[in-house]
Amino acid sequence: MDIGATFELIHRAGLLDPTRTAALTTGLVRWGPSLAAGVAAGALRLRNRPAIIDHEGSCTWGELDHRTSTQARGLRARGITRGTQVGILCRNHRGFVEASVAATKAGLVPVYLNAVLVADLAADAVPGPVITIGPEWDDVAKQGSRRFDLLRPSSIAPVVMTSGTTGTPKGARRTLGPRASAGGVALLERVPYRADDRILVPAPLFHAWGLAHLTIAASLGATTVLTERFDPRTTVDAVADHEATVLAVVPVMLQRLLAADIDPAPLRRLRIVASSGSALPAPTALQWMDRFGDHLYNLYGSTEIGQATIATPVDLRAAPGTAGKPVGGSTVRILDRAGNPVPVGETGRIFVGSATSFDHYTGGENKERIGGLVSSGDVGHVDNDGRLFVTGRADNMIISGGENVFPEVVEALLLEHVAVAEAAVVGVDDPVFGQRLKAFLVLDGALTADAVQAHIAERLGRHFVPREVAFVASLPRNATGKLLRSQLT
Repeated sequence: MDIGATFELIHRAGLLDPTRTAALTTGLVRWGPSLAAGVAAGALRLRNRPAIIDHEGSCTWGELDHRTSTQARGLRARGITRGTQVGILCRNHRGFVEASVAATKAGLVPVYLNAVLVADLAADAVPGPVITIGPEWDDVAKQGSRRFDLLRPSSIAPVVMTSGTTGTPKGARRTLGPRASAGGVALLERVPYRADDRILVPAPLFHAWGLAHLTIAASLGATTVLTERFDPRTTVDAVADHEATVLAVVPVMLQRLLAADIDPAPLRRLRIVASSGSALPAPTALQWMDRFGDHLYNLYGSTEIGQATIATPVDLRAAPGTAGKPVGGSTVRILDRAGNPVPVGETGRIFVGSATSFDHYTGGENKERIGGLVSSGDVGHVDNDGRLFVTGRADNMIISGGENVFPEVVEALLLEHVAVAEAAVVGVDDPVFGQRLKAFLVLDGALTADAVQAHIAERLGRHFVPREVAFVASLPRNATGKLLRSQLT
């Protein structure tokens, strides 16, 4: 990005105030590119303004900075040495933010644990202690003493666990450095976040997308509004009550908001609805913008590859199924099985080079890499305008009667039907075809299996037609909203 574009970006975000710039610089010098830097900057410049709003009320930047320094000393008083990984178990409220910042100030490495899966994972995922936010955490603050100095942050970034939809969740390790701030700049270039925003985050903070918005808010000095669990009505009420300007969600949340009987007015007043975490179906994108306005942004990325592409409202209107164009600092290539680029419009494996990509898993394993690019595990294509389209997960492919079928293609078409609220398609064993397609549908109206099969046959062809259709009350999803296909049989 050239100097003029950078200046315009900073001006649009409301960051030209010299005192704000000086405060953030001071925070970065002391705490590096971390949440702690944003909190320190907020305490210097916006001391009495709200940093966090949750079910307990409002917490100012000054209060947050002071509490986390005390908590960091409390962690040091427990004898936890610098560089130790500490698991953080918490849903969306200020305790998550406090633990993250306090761990950083104590020189520790936060490992964000899925609050739903932790019973099975905590012992294996973290080689250090696990911080459970509750009475024990309150005791940490009481143990804080000036005898224990605050430490420089570890050179290792906080560890985010993968979603675990295709296997056991793994920790993604990154090294802190100049590239750590590149992701935020790339987002600002495409999505018009501002310093005066109020960012409502119902998406889990322990997942990369929720955490990204917490980091953006801290960097800008914006206020983060947190809800512990997602509920359509609660979300709309929070937008209205706290005058939120930004909503950070995963696609299934959009689907449930569209299906709910809610007052649309608060959602129409939002400036930005930012979606990521799984594929955004084209029908959902169009239905959202038609009902609530053209403020929807869709980011494609993952815990491993970081940020790859962003689709703006203009992109989504022009090509509703797109994942958008590469963000600044990211390279997207579509490669064949031999690792060679495929022609524009042709489907292949998606590889990404990004300033925010991971180094390796904490267990030492890695993703496939070709020429410095990391495999996303997805397949897709790029159109003549440079927009990425994700066909589906490579390991989700179903081979039925010798035909390759990606279930996401069938699911997207099913969601175009007015009576379908949610859809999932999986392959089940078949003695004749090897596998056959089975569809699981959550309905928002009357529909028969015959009508479902006819809907697919007319548009995609015979081998895409599910031979079985099951109507269910809900689909199994993990805490980040991703479909758990392995539980559908």
